[in-house]
Amino acid sequence: MDLGLAGRVYLVTGGTSGLGRATAEALVAEGARVVVSSRDPQKVANTAAELGENAIGVPVDNADPDAAARLTDAALTAFGRIDGALISVGGPPAGTATTIADEVWRQQFDAIFLGALRIVRHLAPLLDVATGREDGGAIALVLSSSVKTPIPGLSVSNGLRAGLAMMTKDLADELGPQGTRVLTVVPGRILTARTVELEGGDPRARERSEATIPLRRLGRPEEYGRIAAVMLSPVASYVTGSIIPVDGGMLRSL
Repeated sequence: MDLGLAGRVYLVTGGTSGLGRATAEALVAEGARVVVSSRDPQKVANTAAELGENAIGVPVDNADPDAAARLTDAALTAFGRIDGALISVGGPPAGTATTIADEVWRQQFDAIFLGALRIVRHLAPLLDVATGREDGGAIALVLSSSVKTPIPGLSVSNGLRAGLAMMTKDLADELGPQGTRVLTVVPGRILTARTVELEGGDPRARERSEATIPLRRLGRPEEYGRIAAVMLSPVASYVTGSIIPVDGGMLRSL
């Protein structure tokens, strides 16, 4: 199936590793062009070079108030248009709600919640069909299965990502009339460096995780990336405000 992504342009934050990188690869494979970002300049440069001529890199931190403008300006300068974004950030530090310091909550709120909201806010007028676009594009957020079920020991993620999931619903209501779709693509247990870090080198941790997944295995980043690319594409033109799980059937609630 042709996803209709050829020539379209997307921002992919957190695009140098894990699920962001897998999505950038899937978009480029379908003919899209991408602006990948993360905080590490060397990783950004390496990723853009590996993705090829349809990719550029911009080293930014989503928590930076200027990040949204820098990313969109880079896309418009390099490719002349922008059609949406996949907004992803690295996993916040582990800890329980009562033991995590205030400054950590504030830092992570800026990166995860406010950083994502700034990017959406900056993109919205550029995607409005009233500007003469053929459609309003799409914005997808990488959240976590914690938007449905809290993950023990990851209280920052549990709190902020669940709130952002509801903000996504709100944004879908607000931006729907201009033709812009906003949704979340929620990973379950995917085999990324972050997953390995949380397992702490304990092979039994993975076995326990796999036992809770109907498919009895962890997902692969490329499986997530393909679904995210579909959700950003015109093929999914009537999908907005949705929480799309990519979890092997792990979540037990609707």
